[in-house]
Amino acid sequence: MDNLIQYSYVVAAALFIFGLKQLGSPATARRGNMVSALGMLLAVIAALLDQGIVEFQWIALGIAIGAVIGAAAARLVQMTAMPEMVALFNGFGGMASLLVGWAALVPGSATFTLVTIVLSILIGGVTFTGSMIAYGKLSERIGSGAVLFSGQQVVNSLIVLGILAGAVMFCLQPENHTWLYLVVILSLVFGVMVVIPIGGADMPVVISLLNSYSGLAACAAGFAVNNNILIVAGALVGASGIILTQIMCKAMNRSLANVLFSGFGSGKVETTVVEGEIKPIVAEDAYYILEAATNIAIIPGYGMAVAQAQHVVKELAQLLEKNGAEVSFGIHPVAGRMPGHMNVLLAEADVPYDQLLEMDDINPRMENMDVAIVIGANDVVNPAAREIESSPIYGMPVINVDKARTVFVLKRSMASGFAGIENPLFYKDNTRMLFGDAKESIGNLIREFS
Repeated sequence: MDNLIQYSYVVAAALFIFGLKQLGSPATARRGNMVSALGMLLAVIAALLDQGIVEFQWIALGIAIGAVIGAAAARLVQMTAMPEMVALFNGFGGMASLLVGWAALVPGSATFTLVTIVLSILIGGVTFTGSMIAYGKLSERIGSGAVLFSGQQVVNSLIVLGILAGAVMFCLQPENHTWLYLVVILSLVFGVMVVIPIGGADMPVVISLLNSYSGLAACAAGFAVNNNILIVAGALVGASGIILTQIMCKAMNRSLANVLFSGFGSGKVETTVVEGEIKPIVAEDAYYILEAATNIAIIPGYGMAVAQAQHVVKELAQLLEKNGAEVSFGIHPVAGRMPGHMNVLLAEADVPYDQLLEMDDINPRMENMDVAIVIGANDVVNPAAREIESSPIYGMPVINVDKARTVFVLKRSMASGFAGIENPLFYKDNTRMLFGDAKESIGNLIREFS
């Protein structure tokens, strides 16, 4: 039986790695998710057998309840709410690791075990409350702007010192659970303090970072309960989350420390005055330009998600292709409110994967585009990142839609994006503003083609 359990762990680890590899491509992501889920089921069964648990009634009940919640979330949660659901899942993972670490505490535990228990509780607690704040910001149940106050860094430093003191004292006096309670409480408070200074513009980074935290918490819990597969699974999630976080930061030309501590994205409007005149356009006039175009780029943003316009976007793209145009989609790494947000939405609409081009792939083609259609994107197409040195986003890589011959920007109003800054793109000579709900505006274009 022991050999079978160990072999099951090896197979589960291999399934995790293979599934993670497949998650790297939209074409194989769904299969990768299923492979990883199968690996986790195998790992859970093997772990239960390894621990000698023979009464599975409560475990079976938990699995059933979890399956119902998961199925309901997959079916009922709107695609626009996917970022906050991811934040919730990260938070639940952190809380699970906190509880597992706490449950691993038994009299006579070795010092190494005590350290891993503290780490699982600390990281799990930070992940849980940090994810709850991220959920609140993403769902707009609380303000999405950065929350900054005088002496904030001093307060955070005192919390960290309290956590360190509590952790050390707990390891020295494990029979005194007061120190453990102190670590639990302060870790939960610290999770709130870590996320509240981060504004809406940086939510993709926060999501990927919290995902990494949940993996690290699981890894620490694996050491606490001496379970190799939990260590492997947590390490994979933690490492992949860190890599994704670095990709997100690179996409914004910022360091992780700047994201965590600068308060960027607080919603304060930039004072720079942009010269130029807004040139509105109606669907009837936009149709004539699109009808004559041969190369068209579509740049989706969070506005597409809000309007739930991904399906009509695909329908418009099909009509343009039937009219003889070549259509490409430009995907910025931080478009939307979570990593891969636009890819998920367009995949739901069955947009062909080979039409989805990353920023570095579509930018060299932009000068040859007859029309660039910007759907609810703002900061990720803002030329101020190249042109205005005083801009908070100066140096951030953006999709250079302003280099296309004509730019259609679909927006409800002239409101600024998550970064809260003005966008000179809207005032350029080759830009036309198509105001209104994105889904309705694209529907009007479809009717013109019909």
